[in-house]
Amino acid sequence: MIAGGGAFAAMHKASPRRQQAPVPSMPVVAGTVSTQDVPIYLRGIGTVIAYNTDIVRSQIQGQLTQIAFTEGKAVHAGDLLAQIDPRPFQAQLDQVTATRDRDQAQLTNAFANLGRYTQLEGKGYATPQLLDTQKAQVAQLQNAVKSDDALIEQAQVQLGYTRLTSPISGITGVRQVDVGNIIHPSDPNGLVVVTQIEPISLIFTLPETDLPQIQQQMTKETPLKVLAYSQDDKVQLDVGKVDLINNEILQTTGAVQLKAEFPNTAHRLWPGELVNARLLLDTRQNGLTVPAGAVQQGQQGFYAYVIKPDSTVEARTITVAQTSNGQALIDSGLAANEQVVVDGQYKLQPGSHVTILHGKAAAEAAAQSAQQIAIP
Repeated sequence: MIAGGGAFAAMHKASPRRQQAPVPSMPVVAGTVSTQDVPIYLRGIGTVIAYNTDIVRSQIQGQLTQIAFTEGKAVHAGDLLAQIDPRPFQAQLDQVTATRDRDQAQLTNAFANLGRYTQLEGKGYATPQLLDTQKAQVAQLQNAVKSDDALIEQAQVQLGYTRLTSPISGITGVRQVDVGNIIHPSDPNGLVVVTQIEPISLIFTLPETDLPQIQQQMTKETPLKVLAYSQDDKVQLDVGKVDLINNEILQTTGAVQLKAEFPNTAHRLWPGELVNARLLLDTRQNGLTVPAGAVQQGQQGFYAYVIKPDSTVEARTITVAQTSNGQALIDSGLAANEQVVVDGQYKLQPGSHVTILHGKAAAEAAAQSAQQIAIP
């Protein structure tokens, strides 16, 4: 027993003690919780509608002799779009003008006769009946001249209808009638459609639960600002203001309609286009923000990995107010200047030790992570 004990002690002394394996450190990209003024947006989808749309129709029947516009180009109010053959209407105007001149000459002669009969009646050489007859003739010719003047005005209006002009400033559409064809007032498509796009309108919807906040903000003197974005939410198209809230809520969807007006000087909004609308409701002063990549979705809601001073991480539940332009606005769960994991969360768990990457290494890690996430 003594010999065996000695041998065990010798073997135990000779065998080296196993050293504990070092804890692996996970490379991550980190971001800092910052404070800044954050705009609060309500998001909806809207349809662009023209401010005015006019179908240019002829008010007379005639042959088109000239097309004076280019399809798809801008025109101004009063610009000539097309010319109808004016000769029949000019002839009618000349005819009624000649009739008026004839009646005017007869009226002048009747006035002269009335003056002579008046003198003769004063000397007893003309009967009162003759004088009354002459007065009646003067009155008849005066009314005839008035009627002729009205016919002249009507003929001038008809002649003016031979010039088809644009009633508004806008963009012309596809021409519906070609030169040489007869155009009619009853043509359903008219000559062309002119659409006003400066300014332009946008009708978009928001949930009816947002209505009280919108109504409260609209009581202020400053109009609510609306930002129009492309469907992929990457390109800002224009900035406008809210004109009105529709007078009823859509019962089928439980949404409220709003109408906004945009200057659209760059013509980036087009009638019929679907766009994303962001209604600027308010601005959060000194709001806490983190890069949107730091926000993770779990069974209990949103959370983020916070890097502690000992380079370990903890999963902390957070409340997100909104996410916009790559930044998440945090209502609770984080404090200013804390560091959070922005990329590399897929390999972490609470208590993991991390190494923060910087510069080129951080960019490469972010790109690699994006490729891995894209793989189904």
